Amino acid sequence: MPRGDLGSILLAGGLALCAGAAVAQQRPATPLRAGAGDAASADVRADEIERRMRPEERTVLTHGLWAIPLIPKIRIPSDAVLGAGYIAGIPRLGVPALRETDASLGVSYIANLRNDGATAMPSATAMGSTWNLDLIRRGGALIASEARAKGFNVLLGGGINLMRDPRNGRTFEYFGEDPLHSGLLGGAAIEGTQSQHVMSTVKHFALNAQETGRHAVDGRIADDAFRMSDLLAFELAIERGQPGSVMCAYNRVNGAPACGSDYLLNRVLKADWRYSGFVMSDWGAVDAVEFALAGLDQQSGAQIDKQIFFAKPLADAAARDPAYATRLADMNRRILRSIFAVGLDAYPPVKAPIDFAVNGAVARAVADQGIVLLRNRGGLLPLSKDVRSIVVIGGYADAGVLSGGGSTQVQPEGGPSVSLPMGGEGLLAKYNNQTYHGTAPLAAIRALAPKAKVTFVDGRYPAEAAAQAKAADVAIVFATQWMAEGSDVPDLSLPGGQDTLIAAVAAANPKSIVVLETGGPVLMPWLDRTGAVLEAWYGGVRGGDAIAATLFGDVNPSGRLPVTFPAAVDQLPRPALPYAGMIDREFAAGLAAGKSYPIDYDIEGADVGYRWFARKSLTPLFPFGFGLSYTRFDHGPVRIAGGAQPRASVTVRNAGARAGSEVVQLYLVSTPAGATRRLAGFAKLAVEPGATATATIPIEPRVVAQSRDGRWTMPAGRYGFALGRSATDLGPTVTITLPARQWR
Repeated sequence: MPRGDLGSILLAGGLALCAGAAVAQQRPATPLRAGAGDAASADVRADEIERRMRPEERTVLTHGLWAIPLIPKIRIPSDAVLGAGYIAGIPRLGVPALRETDASLGVSYIANLRNDGATAMPSATAMGSTWNLDLIRRGGALIASEARAKGFNVLLGGGINLMRDPRNGRTFEYFGEDPLHSGLLGGAAIEGTQSQHVMSTVKHFALNAQETGRHAVDGRIADDAFRMSDLLAFELAIERGQPGSVMCAYNRVNGAPACGSDYLLNRVLKADWRYSGFVMSDWGAVDAVEFALAGLDQQSGAQIDKQIFFAKPLADAAARDPAYATRLADMNRRILRSIFAVGLDAYPPVKAPIDFAVNGAVARAVADQGIVLLRNRGGLLPLSKDVRSIVVIGGYADAGVLSGGGSTQVQPEGGPSVSLPMGGEGLLAKYNNQTYHGTAPLAAIRALAPKAKVTFVDGRYPAEAAAQAKAADVAIVFATQWMAEGSDVPDLSLPGGQDTLIAAVAAANPKSIVVLETGGPVLMPWLDRTGAVLEAWYGGVRGGDAIAATLFGDVNPSGRLPVTFPAAVDQLPRPALPYAGMIDREFAAGLAAGKSYPIDYDIEGADVGYRWFARKSLTPLFPFGFGLSYTRFDHGPVRIAGGAQPRASVTVRNAGARAGSEVVQLYLVSTPAGATRRLAGFAKLAVEPGATATATIPIEPRVVAQSRDGRWTMPAGRYGFALGRSATDLGPTVTITLPARQWR
């Protein structure tokens, strides 16, 4: 979705180049999960309605506008809801309008144009840290229910791009770095959304791994490596959740704009995966009518492109060219099918009050389970509620918790508690304000430690903070790293001198606790001097309460990292962020001159994140899957059953004195081709003290197999698996013999 500077949006909207393409006319076969009836009836109705369309109706559904009143000469229809997008319906045929809102983390407030609030969920990295499919499904349903209550019927969420670079400004919008983990969580979120008869969109298809130059950079990667990494995450999410729509990305992939890529849209998505829904563009990502032949079905926010290509130009092309006429019919059938399958016509949204207390409890559950305890020296945590004095330092902890910026920005009822201008010009400059909202950690800490003297220091001066820390029993430093759509962070340090602040506080008081509110991984040069570290991510509307409850033990932390924290940027496949420092105008000028901006993702290929670290024998600061608890879990031996659907089972015992939840992680560690490291399955178990529970973990065959020329191939032989407390802390290897298999 667009950046905060309208000028940048309009400039960048015309950067994609056209790409000629063959047309994939194979009839979709994968059923789209129906919300109002079965998939077959949705197919029949879509075919019937498409045949009844008049010529002037055939491009009604193929383009939409950005429904905000800030662009001159654009009339917003009276039945639209201010938000991300609007596509007119066809009342004569019973086809409803599509009213779209950004909503990966809650219903976006779109620069407060609607003057309403919504439940702000924790960031997707926090969701990824829960490893809890049922909880993420509930979160998707919550967001969709609030969208319906505001009049929307399409959610432009959520994102499941893999974290190839932790500096990506949208890291906080994505679940993590592993394709199985991201795909399963993404599928659960889609299921939750569409259970409310609201269409889900999965994005950004594909390889949207950085924001710098996002309209211009060209991700280069081999087909097989692509299918085993980023594409696998999308394939699993689409297969499990069956979203009505897929949103293509701004960036290029192997030379072609993602929204005009015959390879991505026709070959992979529609032919190989037999996807039956439709592809919408990102806003300002269409540059030619030929994108329709490449597989794009709908031009979104068309008024910020150079032209509304999917209106008269598309109709004219269909009138003179049978290939376009056939494609236009398919475009309409796909859009109609998704509308009917999800039930948008049978269950229209009705504006209604929202129960923010009930929905806030779901956001709180995600925040509770998403917090990751990274360090706990000497059992400093949980804190005793009888502690005498606490100093809380920095991070606007007296006001709220940080949230990420851009199109996913959500504001709770009543607006933000702190809104910091980040500069910029234009009508939407405030669109990217740095925002704090929800419950304040300081107030929550005081509520849980009523006997303590709790002092707040803003942290601007390390010397002042250190003096206060020295005089207190416990010092809690809140450190923040703000990320936002449209730009990447230049490095992995904590901005604004916070690393210096933490070092000074830790030197003054060994019982120093650091609470990180970050969009992704950060470096920790002060780590060894601290007593405890919590990664709280962006905690949403109840984030402050969740942090306090974890600090004092009302919640036993069960989050596990969905991303690897590097020990230094030179451990990354690309230590220097590609094209850092360039601005949109430079990219635009370069593209106009025929310049390419390639990024070589074949460096790591399919070995994203922890796989890269394993391949290079690198030791991260904290590994994927890592997280501590206030109790201890013992794992029994893992047992693996082969067959068409291999499964693993393991008994987990809570050997401590506190109830807690364990994330059981199963890794593939060897194949007939040699050693490897891949997450093959996982399960989250809640276990009472002294009790045992058994986890049964399906093993995803595509994780065990290799992609070969677009087909999954699994040679016969011995395969080794191991339980892991993280990607680097593995138990004994258990091997089984699996038969040869090959499939698409």
